[in-house]
Amino acid sequence: MIMQRARLGRTGLRVGVAGLGCGGHSRLGQAYGASVADSVAVIHAGLDLGIDLIDTAQNYETEGIVGEAIVDRRDRVILSTKQQIVQPGSRTDGDAYRSPSEFAAGVDDSLRRLRTDRIDILHLHGVMAHQYGYCRDELLPVLHRLREEGKIRFLGLTERFIKDTTHAMLDRALLDDCWDVMMVGFNLLNPSARTRILARTAALDIGVLNMFAVRRALSRPEAAVELVHCLVAEGHVDPAAIDPDAPLDFLIAPDVASSVTEAAYRFCRHEPGIDVVLTGTGKISHLQENVAAINGPPLPRAVREQLANLFGAVDSISGN
Repeated sequence: MIMQRARLGRTGLRVGVAGLGCGGHSRLGQAYGASVADSVAVIHAGLDLGIDLIDTAQNYETEGIVGEAIVDRRDRVILSTKQQIVQPGSRTDGDAYRSPSEFAAGVDDSLRRLRTDRIDILHLHGVMAHQYGYCRDELLPVLHRLREEGKIRFLGLTERFIKDTTHAMLDRALLDDCWDVMMVGFNLLNPSARTRILARTAALDIGVLNMFAVRRALSRPEAAVELVHCLVAEGHVDPAAIDPDAPLDFLIAPDVASSVTEAAYRFCRHEPGIDVVLTGTGKISHLQENVAAINGPPLPRAVREQLANLFGAVDSISGN
């Protein structure tokens, strides 16, 4: 398999269309008892598959594992990590912000854990709309200084899609042309970023990393049934247009996809405006399947139209 590649917006970086996410439910397998060696092996397998963008974060507690895995392969990796903007232990939607000096010290801590002298993309992590003003006014100058010092190369911003399913924060952030990369929640159950965000990031040449391509409702049939029942009850989905007991089975019909997960990854990969689709796992075989799906062809036109008719107006859920 040859990894397809894309240009990551104004960064000019050429990246594989599949990126390795080191958080989520798995955290490289650490969430269910994998050893550090096991998690390092997953990262090495990803590099062997052609993945070159690895995304971690301060609060995933996987930066040290990434650092160990890439210490002798740093030149093969585009390293993306994220810093919290609130004090440790604070609610992520609260206002107990880290000071600019505390934020800068946190970046130095990440550099040490990652065993590198530079971070290619540093994101402000999971920012809500009411927090964005602090990020722009107080932390953006710190990011500029860190870039001048050579500690970071590009400035990133990630939304908290599980709570901000309508992209209110990114909608506001796109008024300021200061971000090189954005991490955007987008999947076949909530494609609202298509019109609200992706057209605008493309116009501004902002690189886009896609998160939430596959979440609980797209990996567990019973969760999909439960979620669709809720969408029907709330009036977001026409019950006459869907089988309530097998709402996504049309995705695994002959000549479509072998699994809902495969279909979900292919859906995101071929969405205009998305550069990299992130996938996370603690199992090498699972990673191989996901990378193959992301490198797969677009879904058939009729299936894409059916998805648009069913879920095209949904913006109330993340799929988690």
